[in-house]
Amino acid sequence: MLWLEVIVVLAAIFFGARLGSIAIGYAGGLGVLVLTLGMGLKLGSIPIDVILIIMSVIAAIAAMQVAGGLDYMVSIAEKILRKNPKQITFLAPVVTYIMTFFAGTGHTAFSTLPVIAEVAKEQGIRPSRPLSIAVVASQIAITASPISAAVVFLSGALEKHGVGYLDLLAVCIPSSFLACMCAAFVANFLGKELKDDEVYQERVAKGLVKTRG
Repeated sequence: MLWLEVIVVLAAIFFGARLGSIAIGYAGGLGVLVLTLGMGLKLGSIPIDVILIIMSVIAAIAAMQVAGGLDYMVSIAEKILRKNPKQITFLAPVVTYIMTFFAGTGHTAFSTLPVIAEVAKEQGIRPSRPLSIAVVASQIAITASPISAAVVFLSGALEKHGVGYLDLLAVCIPSSFLACMCAAFVANFLGKELKDDEVYQERVAKGLVKTRG
């Protein structure tokens, strides 16, 4: 029965992803209906606190974007990355981690990805290295952000067991950051160098790849 429920969840995700846009939300609702009405699963209580936190974070990010704050953050991130371009594989996850840490959502970090890819290509570094770990770091930071719904919800659950909010952050922040740096070290050795990549060099020769440098 468990496997059937997992299949329903995955099917709903796939269906929503294929249709895109608002259908993603409707597909999730369809999956819940199938699980509850079709398979007899009991409805749980609505996590009001988590929903309100998510709404607050989204509203704050939207206001910041309209005010130009997001563009300002990206400009600062670009300056940091271009100052030490050779260390892009390590700096990229640091930048996206910090952005998510202070914003409470990983969506703010996505706007830096084109900059990361461009700086990496200019330095002859395979873009997949910094990009892969930068995306991971932006999501891992959610587990350490003091204002993320995940941390607030978990702190409430652990408080019953004597683990306070600050105690949780004292563990999550250093452990998640160090994990990202370890992953960046591994990512630094993945794939060929761009100068040794035949496909990339062929695209450069055809003028399909353009960089500032």
